[in-house]
Amino acid sequence: MKLRLSSVFILIIILSLYGAPQALSTGFKKTYSISGQTMGTFYNVVIYTHKTIKPSDLKQKIDVQLKRINQQMSLYLKMSEISKFNSAKKNENIHISKDFYKVITEAQKLYRITDGAWDGTVRPLYDLWNFDATTKNVSKIPGQTTIELYLGKTGFENIIIADKMLTKKNSSLNLDLGSIAKGYGVDSIVTLLKKSNFKNFFVEIGGEVYVAGQKSGHKKWKIGISMPKQAYNDKPYKILNLSDKALATSGTYRNFFELNKKTYSHVINPKTGWPVDNNIVSVSVVADNCMFADGLATGLMIMGRQKGIELVNKLDNVECLIVVKKNGNSLKPVFSTGFEKHIAN
Repeated sequence: MKLRLSSVFILIIILSLYGAPQALSTGFKKTYSISGQTMGTFYNVVIYTHKTIKPSDLKQKIDVQLKRINQQMSLYLKMSEISKFNSAKKNENIHISKDFYKVITEAQKLYRITDGAWDGTVRPLYDLWNFDATTKNVSKIPGQTTIELYLGKTGFENIIIADKMLTKKNSSLNLDLGSIAKGYGVDSIVTLLKKSNFKNFFVEIGGEVYVAGQKSGHKKWKIGISMPKQAYNDKPYKILNLSDKALATSGTYRNFFELNKKTYSHVINPKTGWPVDNNIVSVSVVADNCMFADGLATGLMIMGRQKGIELVNKLDNVECLIVVKKNGNSLKPVFSTGFEKHIAN
């Protein structure tokens, strides 16, 4: 599964994520931190509770769950469900698991509500523009004829989704669910923790986040959105107070190439086959689940500021921040109707 460069800066203001687990000042008797690797990146879980648990047992359950998801949706495993689908011929039925069905139906929803701006079949175009390899030595861009040829290999509408089956209308069609799979991984851990009766926790995979309940001292969690600039900066652009919400951010400012004084972003418009060029450098979405926030953040990058804000303002329990680059290096934040209520004072 491809690692998307994260645009989220995780800012959790407590004594330390990994220190003072018995600190009574937190309002909880126990603090547990669990971390590991998954999907080509890292995950982190922090739990506040009055219960005594064995972290190694919980970590094992998390790892088993994430491994199962990765084995279903990784492009780099030949026997994964997504690889089997990508290898399939036109009209060949591919059996899919419950997890995969959840993700593909959410993908279909994102495709429809964004009017095709989010499309999980654009991987051939991404490869054509050479974003899967180094982009530092790009000497030319694809020609329009080639781009149109590759556009003929895409289109989420060419996927037929049934309860336990997936079928493609075009043999050359390929799926890449990397832009929502990490979000689904977060949601799956959240479900596991809630079933274990934990109410106050933080889950993060590769920068995609969900926070439940309270951090400590009856306070909401503080999560920072990183400064949308190429150079890494510890100073967050905005800090949010969140509880029982997911946060996902997509950005163009750390994966791009320049040629003949023009910058080309790694975010590809599925309708044109060209990198987006709308001055949006970052989109952050707050929603009830991380998979939806994850995919919508990418979709809004492509839709643009006006259409993106209009869409989010129509959605229940969804807010967004779109950061636009103005003349020079100045940044302008554009908020959906209710986003500012999440910003920490």
